[in-house]
Amino acid sequence: MKINETTINVRYQETDMMGVVYHANYLVWFEIGRTAFIEDLGFKYHEIEQQGVYSPVVDVTINYKKPVRYGDDVHVVTWVDDYDGLRVTYGYEVRYKEGGVAVKGTTKHVIVKQDSFRPVSIRRSFPDWHDAYIEAMESYE
Repeated sequence: MKINETTINVRYQETDMMGVVYHANYLVWFEIGRTAFIEDLGFKYHEIEQQGVYSPVVDVTINYKKPVRYGDDVHVVTWVDDYDGLRVTYGYEVRYKEGGVAVKGTTKHVIVKQDSFRPVSIRRSFPDWHDAYIEAMESYE
């Protein structure tokens, strides 16, 4: 399966009073990883939005295993976890540079029309994206 690894520079303002990264910031990091993954596939979010659609998150799972602190070297590993032609689920792991997983999670997305928020088939409306998702799930690196 195709993966993307994106380095995250933990900023002080991302931490809470306990000195660890505030839990909601991992969702921002997931988005950074997802955007980089999509760019690796040869696409950009703004290009799909110019075609009159959005890709909202419809479900999130997240499992916090170990805290990340200011100054830690981490990266987000992103891949396509599941895809059915309508919905795509991205998988994520926030990993320490020296090894070990801090956080695991997924986000599920659909493509919807901007004006009505009605779902759009990726398979039919965006065949290039469809093919890229299928290839990303099947490829080995």
